[in-house]
Amino acid sequence: MTDTRRRVKVYTLNEDRQWDDRGTGHVSSGYVERLKGMSLLVRAESDGSLLLESKINPNTAYQKQQDTLIVWSEAENYDLALSFQEKAGCDEIWEKICQVQGKDPSVDITQDLVDESEEERFDDMSSPGLELPSCELSRLEEIAELVASSLPSPLRREKLALALENEGYIKKLLEIFHVCEDLENTEGLHHLYEIIKGIFLLNRTALFEVMFSEECIMDVIGCLEYDPSLSQSRKHREFLTKTAKFKEVIPISDPELKQKIHQTYRVQYIQDMVLPTPSVFEENMLSTLHSFIFFNKVEIVGMLQEDEKFLTDLFAQLTDEATDEEKRQELVNFLKEFCAFSQTLQPQNRDAFFKTLSNMGILPALEVILGMDDAQVRSAATDIFSYLVEYNPSMVREFVMQEAQQNDDDILLINLIIEHMICDTDPELGGAVQLMGLLRTLVDPENMLATANKTEKTEFLGFFYKHCMHVLTAPLLANTTEEKPSKDDFQTAQLLALILELLTFCVEHHTYHIKNYIINKDILRRVLVLMASKHAFLALCALRFKRKIIGLKDEFYNRYIMKSFLFEPVVKAFLNNGSRYNLMNSAIIEMFEFIRVEDIKSLTAHVIENYWKALEDVDYVQTFKGLKLRFEQQRERQDNPKLDSMRSILRNHRYRRDARTLEDEEEMWFNSDEDDMEDGEAVVPPSDKTKNEDDIMDPISKFMERKKLKESEEKEVLLKTNLSGRQSPSFKLSFSSGTKTNLTSQSSASNLSGSPGSPGSPGSPGSPGSVSKSTSQMAAITTKGGLVGLVDYPDDDEEDDEDEDKEETLPLSKKAKLESS
Repeated sequence: MTDTRRRVKVYTLNEDRQWDDRGTGHVSSGYVERLKGMSLLVRAESDGSLLLESKINPNTAYQKQQDTLIVWSEAENYDLALSFQEKAGCDEIWEKICQVQGKDPSVDITQDLVDESEEERFDDMSSPGLELPSCELSRLEEIAELVASSLPSPLRREKLALALENEGYIKKLLEIFHVCEDLENTEGLHHLYEIIKGIFLLNRTALFEVMFSEECIMDVIGCLEYDPSLSQSRKHREFLTKTAKFKEVIPISDPELKQKIHQTYRVQYIQDMVLPTPSVFEENMLSTLHSFIFFNKVEIVGMLQEDEKFLTDLFAQLTDEATDEEKRQELVNFLKEFCAFSQTLQPQNRDAFFKTLSNMGILPALEVILGMDDAQVRSAATDIFSYLVEYNPSMVREFVMQEAQQNDDDILLINLIIEHMICDTDPELGGAVQLMGLLRTLVDPENMLATANKTEKTEFLGFFYKHCMHVLTAPLLANTTEEKPSKDDFQTAQLLALILELLTFCVEHHTYHIKNYIINKDILRRVLVLMASKHAFLALCALRFKRKIIGLKDEFYNRYIMKSFLFEPVVKAFLNNGSRYNLMNSAIIEMFEFIRVEDIKSLTAHVIENYWKALEDVDYVQTFKGLKLRFEQQRERQDNPKLDSMRSILRNHRYRRDARTLEDEEEMWFNSDEDDMEDGEAVVPPSDKTKNEDDIMDPISKFMERKKLKESEEKEVLLKTNLSGRQSPSFKLSFSSGTKTNLTSQSSASNLSGSPGSPGSPGSPGSPGSVSKSTSQMAAITTKGGLVGLVDYPDDDEEDDEDEDKEETLPLSKKAKLESS
């Protein structure tokens, strides 16, 4: 196996100027044919996959930092870094890079010469180095001009950095800074500001190590207080020494660790507060400063993690009842920052970090903290809990399941989280949103483990629905005991919307657990009470919950919906919404359209049988008429199974577009002897077989008389029954004035009489003796003997209409004759 000298971590700099870990592997250099040049290759130590393939470009500036880092930019705003485990490996790769670029390996940076003129290049090549003016107060302006003039040229920046480093120039400048402050020499202090800022932009690790040393860093910050663009100097040193206090919640015995913490805080302060906001050009030049802070944090976490006594004391004090509230708050804040620093670790190191915290008892400690009254402490504990859940949800799940064997439901960690979500006092429920996201992660089967011995999904979901779900749904059940929400203020609506969002997620991802819970606890009926909320977003959440259930096309759910008549609140909300074209209108129509398109037969029949009268006048979409057509087709197939098979035969011949051919075929089928249908049910009663065509026309007049009688009966029924047409249970709908009357009169007008100009009216072209299409449809519904259409093809409406007229007239006439005989 490759030796550890070549073991590296690969980092890339993201848009937030933070280093992202891309994995650990082993680096090598070699010629890559595809890239046409010597390249750096890093292969992952886990599976051998290629983590990095980067051509060593002769014009790319590579930097070696802290003896084990190589940093460079592949393209604009795309920085890469290799962090070596050993210095020897870093030196080997650095030699390869310098060899390709023709550089001396003793330098810490290689530079691009493309932007320099030939004259500058000749001058720079002919002079071995940059000569700095003597470090004197009188020459500060000259030094500032030299630094400013060197920044645009990469090679001059390198030579300036080497000169500053070799001559110990920074310490001399800081001595002059003290003199200028003592003399109150404002001009000199302004020059020193420009010089120190320019040194930062040299982006040189060796210079940073000098500037950020214990003896120099406060003077460097002092130089940066005197910005020439400001009328008054800033008081950064005063803030760092007097206002900002270093608190050791647990005494740190390692002096190196303590110094590293101080240094990191101050450098972070310089980056965030002292240095002016960098321009686009300058931002890339400060990448080394970002790297310096990043790797310092990695070191701090590693050193703390190795100090077993420190962590033992930390958790002992956290869980000790004798610890006072102020001390515990400081401990929690420290632990929160400690976890935040851990995000800089590599995955395998982060594994070890969280495993260490788990062994120390972080979850029982969090349980104690979350039970406290202090809102700030609970907030910090929530942030720590989020780090644990996001990184290792299985660890949290295992803890809460073990805990359930010893404690009551009320004090379980996961129930504490739910209670904090429910009791969030923030008007915008910021904390509740965060906690809901954590609960969603915990109940997500996608991140649950499955082994040969046990299935985490089965065990945890069984635990969650037994011990926790009743706590989650308590606010929902308490608020939906009547026909309208008992509390409908904005904050309650927001909370219920969050709970519904989580329940909707459960419907989608949990199978029988959520199904049993919804059906046994009648959850959907309670959720649909929220359709009456004055907050549209909550009503839509309730509708989305039902839509998710219908989308599963599960007959258990469908039977539950039909048994409890759970379309009633939806239809009621749809009608109360009126003619407004809004999200509620579209969402409800989409749900019914889904039922129609997916041909969910049980729900189609339920909707038409119970709510057709309320929906039949909605003609700006064809959804409800399409549902009615589906319903009639399936009822027809139930009554006449043989016709379904004949319909499929005709469907196979639909490619023949000649109308006469179709008419001939259909006439042949209608006139054929029914004895040809072997053992199936006869389409018409056998007693009609002997009737001739002259006998058929006579009963039509009788049928028309019966139809008129039925029209008057239906008008009376419509006045007595509700819009749904359902007799039991009664469909109670409240409408604005005039709605019910209009719907009733329109339905009567449209369905109980044929309009003179309609295609199927007696006055329009058609076959002799044809009745109106609306009359035929009504007759078909009344007698359950007619055919609505042979095939449900949207583009064949005209042919379907003709088919309907022919198919309906004969069976109705025969049945009329039967009844008269």
